[in-house]
Amino acid sequence: MTIHREGKYVILYLLLIFSIAAFAFYMLFPGLLIWWYLFCSVEVILLFFVIAFFRSPKRVIPIEKSKILSPADGKIVVVEKMMPKEYLQGSYIQISIFMSIWNVHLNRIPCGGVVKYIQYHPGSFFIAKHPKASLLNEMNTTVIETEHKEYVMIRQIAGAVARRIATYVNEGASVEQGEELGFIRFGSRVDIMVPESCKILVKQGMNVKAGIDIIAEW
Repeated sequence: MTIHREGKYVILYLLLIFSIAAFAFYMLFPGLLIWWYLFCSVEVILLFFVIAFFRSPKRVIPIEKSKILSPADGKIVVVEKMMPKEYLQGSYIQISIFMSIWNVHLNRIPCGGVVKYIQYHPGSFFIAKHPKASLLNEMNTTVIETEHKEYVMIRQIAGAVARRIATYVNEGASVEQGEELGFIRFGSRVDIMVPESCKILVKQGMNVKAGIDIIAEW
């Protein structure tokens, strides 16, 4: 288990702030040792939570060109036919994955191919489970053209708490299954749109892991 680079500076800053706060508390209220211990305990719990959030577990990614892997850890909240109305034309199957604050928030490339389109969209911050989140929330859209000459769209969507969406790929780049796509801080959602011709292997309510679980196949 390692800490993702997105969290290293956050953890260092928190450690510095918590240390200064603990020292200041001790100097200002030297007679309140019990309360100082309680204060330090709360700081340790908060620091542990942040470290856990930015964890990046090592995973063996199965490279299967006929399969589409989950781009995120979390719970399937939507499986439905839809029209993306952005870059893509025609009908697609949308699979939405809600990431709670307890999930790993590193997103991964679901299938190999070439990145054809990337677009950031400013927006609102509805709870990520809300149906409006896919339409109105802040998000970043990435479209990959596969070797099958089909398109797969991934939308990283901010939630009520999330305030930073990081995407690590660029237009024109060749990508492989399981590579890092990006990271979303503190509770969010990832939608993936796959061709209607794909066989969907997941259903609403299932839990999936990024780069491990197969959600569809050609």
